[in-house]
Amino acid sequence: APGQPPAPSAFASQSGGCGAGGRMTDTRRRVKVYTLNEDRQWDDRGTGHVSSCYVERLKGMSLLVRAESDGSLLLESKINPNTAYQKQQDTLIVWSEAENYDLALSFQEKAGCDEIWEKICQVQGKDPSVDITQDLVDESEEERFDDMSSPGLELPSCELSRLEEIAELVASSLPSPLRREKLALALENEGYIKKLLEIFHVCEDLENIEGLHHLYEIIKGIFLLNRTALFEVMFSEDCIMDVIGCLEYDPSLSQSRKHREFLTKTAKFKEVIPISDPELKQKIHQTYRVQYIQDMVLPTPSVFEENMLSTLHSFIFFNKVEIVGMLQEDEKFLTDLFAQLTDEATDEEKRQELVNFLKEFCAFSQTLQPQNRDAFFKTLSNMGILPALEVILGMDDAQVRSAATDIFSYLVEYNPSMVREFVMQEAQQNDDDILLINLIIEHMICDTDPELGGAVLLMGLLRTLVDPENMLATANKTEKTEFLGFFYKHCMHVLTAPLLANTTEDKPSKDDFQTAQLLALILELLTFCVEHHTYHIKNYIINKDILRRVLVLMASKHAFLALCALRFKRKIIGLKDEFYNRYIMKSFLFEPVVKAFLNNGSRYNLMNSAIIEMFEFIRVEDIKSLTAHVIENYWKALEDVDYVQTFKGLKLRFEQQRERQDNAKLD
Repeated sequence: APGQPPAPSAFASQSGGCGAGGRMTDTRRRVKVYTLNEDRQWDDRGTGHVSSCYVERLKGMSLLVRAESDGSLLLESKINPNTAYQKQQDTLIVWSEAENYDLALSFQEKAGCDEIWEKICQVQGKDPSVDITQDLVDESEEERFDDMSSPGLELPSCELSRLEEIAELVASSLPSPLRREKLALALENEGYIKKLLEIFHVCEDLENIEGLHHLYEIIKGIFLLNRTALFEVMFSEDCIMDVIGCLEYDPSLSQSRKHREFLTKTAKFKEVIPISDPELKQKIHQTYRVQYIQDMVLPTPSVFEENMLSTLHSFIFFNKVEIVGMLQEDEKFLTDLFAQLTDEATDEEKRQELVNFLKEFCAFSQTLQPQNRDAFFKTLSNMGILPALEVILGMDDAQVRSAATDIFSYLVEYNPSMVREFVMQEAQQNDDDILLINLIIEHMICDTDPELGGAVLLMGLLRTLVDPENMLATANKTEKTEFLGFFYKHCMHVLTAPLLANTTEDKPSKDDFQTAQLLALILELLTFCVEHHTYHIKNYIINKDILRRVLVLMASKHAFLALCALRFKRKIIGLKDEFYNRYIMKSFLFEPVVKAFLNNGSRYNLMNSAIIEMFEFIRVEDIKSLTAHVIENYWKALEDVDYVQTFKGLKLRFEQQRERQDNAKLD
């Protein structure tokens, strides 16, 4: 039987379209076709859509796959009544077409795989709940004579002299699902793993390198059997370190690795708050070690082994779910945690450990199912996580603040409404400068990283918080009205402060790269507000003369910042709102744009194109007030630009407009 073909994650994300040969449009029947080559590796034969129908030439029901690209036939295979078809992992169907010709269909969706599987079972008269339609007879010689209905696989007795034989047996069983099954059962029933680990101690004491190399291969092979029951033995308290020990002796490396030494001496378990439950403590140790095996000890699996470790991923996943659940139920533990976090007497190192623990706790919660995650964040919210974060964000320690920011990002991504409600309530008791959102804005503005990595993250969180798309509207109040009213009153001045401070003259007072990056980020958020906040931002821009200040940045030496300023103005003009238009005309706010256009000269670059596009928009949309304003005030400067027809077109619009007005007066 063939090895494991790749899982459907190999799919590109685009879905199939309709086309030649009546291909399916849905992704349900979208498949990749694989054939097994001489090296027992799977070759991808192409992506298409599968169907089953009667083929006259083959005199029977057949599987057809038509290529997505051109509708050509990738596969035409009669469903043979005696062929053993196997279904693996819900999305794979594998069979042998001839002596040495194995085929696999890897489905994008489980539903499609189930449909085709039912068709195959129908033809063979089988119940679709089976995973293999026929008893498999393996091709290998010794198995031809193996009675497949025999009770199980005979393992050699577990002795040092027979390690090579055991390693060969494990390796030869891996490609065949039936033999893997029998090997796994034999290992489970005979307590074999513990016996192997006893031999491991003997080999280490005798420094028997050959034996240790065989043990490495055996234990690695047992991992690839992908059986939870075996993992439970291997990861038990008394076996796990020996299993890691076996995996130190990789025959392909000249020197053994020191994984056990790292886990016992270097990796220290810190109990920031004492954990009273021994089962929980053991579960945390186990998860750390198994995660370490997955990430550091086992060799990176090839594409074909990837699926064989799916149970290992699940083992870690469910352990994390259990840990989060157990910690969540331990009220004393969480109460102590929050009390110490916010206590001023807690020393810095301890606080750092507490915050890091909370961050890791939140990261673990990402593995939970939605309803469990709801319960998790509700618990944290009831414990007062937001006021605690506020205290921590106000502290001097940069590392603690950074971890607190990460925790804040989990909360915002999970439930922005919960965060909004909290900040609106605290605004009634506190000054503006210690409000949670303002602390976040301050950290964004003061990010010392030259690439502004932290600021970019925080700006994303702010954007989520001010995005009306995820705001709720209940019967008695709308979150949008309340929250935006609060934000513009208490927070907007903090956000725009760096922008206003830097644009008091006719060019930016500070124009270094880091300042330019920060101002570009702020402008990005303001542009988002123009698009989504309507009257709140309009009042703010007109009352504070924000657009004039933003356009000062057109004189920046950093093209990206000048373009951000231009994009902000373009977004405003795009609204075609006469309030904005009157403000632009009254303050002559095309001046900086025309100046930047002329300074750019005849260079054909992004700045040139973006400015022309703005004027082109005014022309095409026939915004009369702006057309007249531009021609009356800037025609002299623009009349010589003849490599595009934009400005001449604007002039023509203007003249037609005047003509219509004159005619109206005559009438």
